[in-house]
Amino acid sequence: MQQLRIAFVPGVTPDKWVRVWRERNPNIRLQVLPLEDDTDVRRHLDEGSADMVLGRLPVDLDSPAPLHCVRLYDELPVVVASREHFVAAADEHTEIHLADLADEQLVLPHASGWAPDAEQLSFPPMSVEDAIEVAASGTGIVIVPMSLARLHHRKDVVHRTVAGLDPTTIALLWLKDADSDVHQDFVGVVRGRRAGSSR
Repeated sequence: MQQLRIAFVPGVTPDKWVRVWRERNPNIRLQVLPLEDDTDVRRHLDEGSADMVLGRLPVDLDSPAPLHCVRLYDELPVVVASREHFVAAADEHTEIHLADLADEQLVLPHASGWAPDAEQLSFPPMSVEDAIEVAASGTGIVIVPMSLARLHHRKDVVHRTVAGLDPTTIALLWLKDADSDVHQDFVGVVRGRRAGSSR
């Protein structure tokens, strides 16, 4: 039986697309592979362990081999802090400005390179889940895409949207050299095209 292997980074929930795919393509097995973090995206495509990846940009689209990239949606950045932190006093719909975080300790480096003005402690490398646990202790804050804050939600933390940082983008990626009708059919599923509609 023909198969399609789709890997996805934490925070992405492909369930709806998987369900639609299986309804439309019962003769093509869909294998869904959760990735541990965002750094595996390129490797899984280059090594051939996945046919397509639902990944978080930026990803090198040109090297070592060119990739197709279909941008799907943006994720808002949020600050995660302990329930005793001042951001917890803000309403859930209130944005926190970067200037308000200038005196904080950032537990995990932010992908944009932004850092608070205060002299930073030297935190060891850690996963997002571990960083949120450290934030829960009141030692510092972490800024992550909202989907990751929800994925690793704890009762002892809150998250609020951050104003002043660009959103992250989730995209569907695959090798240009490996493009096929099966790949394009999956693109149609994630873009919401109806069965049998033209590309």
